Order: sequence, then structure tokens, then C-alpha cells
Amino acid sequence: MNIGIVLYPTYGGSGVVATELGKGLASRGHNVHFISYARPMRLDEFHENISFHEVTFSAYPLFEYPPYDLALASHLVDIITYQNLDLLHVHYAIPHATSAYLANQILKESGNGIPVITTLHGTDITIVGSDPSYTPVVTFSINKSDGVTAVSDYLRDETCKRFDIKNKIEVIPNFIDLVRFRKSEKSHFKKALCPNGEKVLVHVSNFREVKRVSDTVEIFHKVLQSGIAAHLLLIGDGPDRQKVENKCRELKICGKVRFLGKQEKIEDILSIADLFLIPSGSETFGLAALEAMSCSVPVISSNIGGLPELNIHGETGYLCDLGDTEEMGNFAVSILRDDKLQKKLADNARKRAEVFELSKIVDLYEDYYASVMKG
Repeated sequence: MNIGIVLYPTYGGSGVVATELGKGLASRGHNVHFISYARPMRLDEFHENISFHEVTFSAYPLFEYPPYDLALASHLVDIITYQNLDLLHVHYAIPHATSAYLANQILKESGNGIPVITTLHGTDITIVGSDPSYTPVVTFSINKSDGVTAVSDYLRDETCKRFDIKNKIEVIPNFIDLVRFRKSEKSHFKKALCPNGEKVLVHVSNFREVKRVSDTVEIFHKVLQSGIAAHLLLIGDGPDRQKVENKCRELKICGKVRFLGKQEKIEDILSIADLFLIPSGSETFGLAALEAMSCSVPVISSNIGGLPELNIHGETGYLCDLGDTEEMGNFAVSILRDDKLQKKLADNARKRAEVFELSKIVDLYEDYYASVMKG
């Protein structure tokens, strides 16, 4: 098949999932066309079945904000026509599903429309889509898609609760490359960072308020207060970075916390981790947690969104009420003090990750594509 994939190229879950899905499809012989305003971060090597189409748009004095949605629709018309696409898979409801609908309406004038599948990832529904000014457009765009998927049962149910959805939403979870994300030998790296055998805790996010990175710092502070020697590695960047740095200064733990910024080879860092912290206020799936679990790292997370579908309490880590840094800290201490418990949780985390292995999920998408194309 010739498949178009529309995505955001940014450092975050939906862009990573869309890119890795496309790469997985390309490895099976499909021709994949990535479409975005910039090259996706994970699209970092040449593949004969992969093309990238950059959406360009001009700024005119008349427009305070350049109309990206219209530029995207025009590009989609061109790409669908001249690349002979069989199917368009858009990730994120707005504006991608809306632009795809507009492009398809233009193409149907000449009988050249193609099926459109929309994958919902989270904030397009729970945050952006919940803005009343967007609700009618989100509802319309989802209902006009030929197929709709969501990355968790939670997101499917939340979408149906928030919008008047007529379409059936198929749940196809996020996935993991078990070969890339596995615990590898990095003892030299850990020795350099922790010369005295200190424990390593890791957090990965885009440092937005909803990720509650300051809670991560509070949990880590409780670990240090218990007498456990440890370091906290914070991966990513975003608007809350300064707030988190201030929290570290307030707690006087700056020397134990490292801000590593955005990292491409996250699996190398996860390979030296003893514990992964994700106290988020909203996670429709929890891709960062899955990457940690695949590298045999136990997870302590908030008990919200799609996280309970991934992180099994008492088996792969622990779930705690949102904002309960006291309980999260207690669980962290219990894991870090008990090597047997840490090993059991780590082994279970890897086994749980195997349920979401890349090829299994690509199978689901291929089957779903076929069913949508059959009508």
C-alpha cells in the first residue's frame, strides 16, 4: 500500500508513535509518506520505502497566524494525487483530521477521495479538544473519518464521554521496539555517574504542567531523606523547566539532580535506571513508562488515565493517587532498599512490555487498514 501519515514532528508521544509505526510499515514493504511541517525527530535514517513531504506555508500581513490547516489540506490534495496514496492515516484530531476531511472533499469532486483514519492520542481530546471553541470541529472531524483509533480504553471512553461520537472507535495501543528498548550493559556509564553505587531514578517528559515534574523532585527528595544515596536524571525540556530547577534549589538537592535535556538514545539512560517516576496529571497511555518497562525498570506512576492499563500495581511497579508524593516516596524507598523486590518488578516490567511489541501492533494496524478500505 501507499500510505500517507500526517503527524506532529515534535518531541512527544504522538509524533514518536506515528514515526515508529511508519517505519514498521515500511519494513514490511509498504510505501510510507510522512507529512508534516518539519522532519520528525525519530525519522533519522534513510529507508527506500519512506518519503518525507514538508508542508510549507507563507506568512501574509493579513493573517496574524499563518493558516497551517489550510496549507496542510492543499499539500494533502497534491500528495494524494501525485503519489497515488491508497490511505491517509492522521495522528491527532486537530487540525490533521480536519485538514484531511477538507482535502478529501476537494478530491471527491474528481472522484479521487481515499479512506482517512484518525488516531487519537490524548491531549487532542482531553485538553485541546475540550476547549468549547474547538468541540464542534473535533466532533465533526472524528465522525467524518472512515476509521478512528484510540491508544487506550481510557481514551476511547473519554472521547465518547466528551463528544457526540457516531463512529466506532477501535483501541490499538501504543507499542515498543523490544530490540531497541532493552536493558544493555552500561556499567561503565553508571560507574562514572555513581562511583559509590548510588541508585538512579529517571523521569522523561516534555516538562509541561500536566507532567508534574515538580512532584518527581519531591518524591526524589523523600528518597534522599530516607538515607538512600541516589541521583535523579531528568530527560526532556519544556515550559516548567525553570519551576523544576527552583524546586531543586528550594530543597537543596541540586547536586543530586541532573537535567539532561532532550535525548535521542533514551534507552542508554534507562539501562542504568533503578526506578522510573511518572506522577503525571494526564496520561492517555504512558509511552515513556512503556519504554522504561521495556528496559526492565519498575515504574511508580499516578493512578490516572491509561496508566493502570499499562503499569500493574504490585507487579510492574506501583500506582498512587494523583499528587500523593508521600505514598510515591514510600514505594520508591521500599523498592530501592530491597534488591529482590526491585529485581522482581524489573523482570515483570519487561514481560509486560512484551505484550506491546511493535510487530504485534503493526499487525493490528494492517488488519484495521484492510477493514477500513473494504468499507
